[in-house]
Order: sequence, then structure tokens, then C-alpha cells
Amino acid sequence: MSRIGKQPITIPKGTTVEIKDNVLVAKGPKGRVEQKLAAECPATIEDGVITVARANDSGPSKALHGLYRSLINNAVVGVTEGFRKELEIVGVGYRGEIKGKEIHFALGYSHPIVFPIPDGVAAEIDRNNKITLDGADRQLVGQVAANIRNLRPPDPYKAKGIRYSGEHIRRKEGKAGGR
Repeated sequence: MSRIGKQPITIPKGTTVEIKDNVLVAKGPKGRVEQKLAAECPATIEDGVITVARANDSGPSKALHGLYRSLINNAVVGVTEGFRKELEIVGVGYRGEIKGKEIHFALGYSHPIVFPIPDGVAAEIDRNNKITLDGADRQLVGQVAANIRNLRPPDPYKAKGIRYSGEHIRRKEGKAGGR
């Protein structure tokens, strides 16, 4: 039995969870999240507790058991508490600015970069160099953060670019003859 898959998920107050046609819908104060479920791992709701079972003991069913329990837990946690990712813009002249549903970046290129903010994600920028992303869907928040980071990944020589808050960049030494 999967150690993660067999753990029950308690539904907090103020959150509703429904399962219809192998789709879990969680609604709460932070929003709404839908999660498709596999037929190998049926989930049931009893007395405010969600349990995920396994159809059989085959390899694929065992592999999906813990995965779907974690996905359901992420949906429940997302609609109650939400998820947050923080990024930092490091570099002279590098900055970001929110205009409507878009973030306009100046990242050292010859042109500004316009990044659209998808629905379900809220973005804030502090002091032109700290980006905070909030949302109920963990996968969506993480993917948006990764897409923003890929606009200008951190440079290992000068450590300039967009990085996750708290991310350590392994610095490389430049040319030895230039010193």
C-alpha cells in the first residue's frame, strides 16, 4: 500500500468538494479547482474525509495511487490557503511593471517583453524587482513562475536574470587572463 496514497484528506470548513464522472471539483475562499481522476484510483467522500483507493495491485495502479492522493490534496489546500511563488529580478536596469493583465519586463534585450497573466493567477510586483504569484491551482502557479523565469534565466557568471526567491546560483569564474 502506498504510504502517501492511504492517508486520508480532511476537508476544511468553508470548502466544498464534489466528485462527478471522475472529476473532482473543489470550491473554497481562494477559488475553484478541477482535477480529473484516473479510473484505477477511485476517490470517495465520507463524513468530510476524502479517501483514495486502488482498483488492483498492478504496477500502474500502484504508481497512480500516491499521485492522485497528492493531486487531490493540492486541490483542497489550494482553494483554502492558496499557493504562492516568489521571483526576484536581479540586474542593473532589469525591472517589471504590471499593466492590466500583462507584465511588461525590461530585461536587457533591445525590446520590452510583454507576458500575459493567465486567469487564476494574481501577480504583484514590489520595488520593480520582486514578483509574487498567487493562485489556487498549484500546477498553474508553478508553470507561470517557470515561464517567467525562462524569459531571462540567471547567468552563472554575473548572477543576473530572473530567479526564484531563495534560489542559489552556482557562480562560475570568468576568464583567468582577464584579472
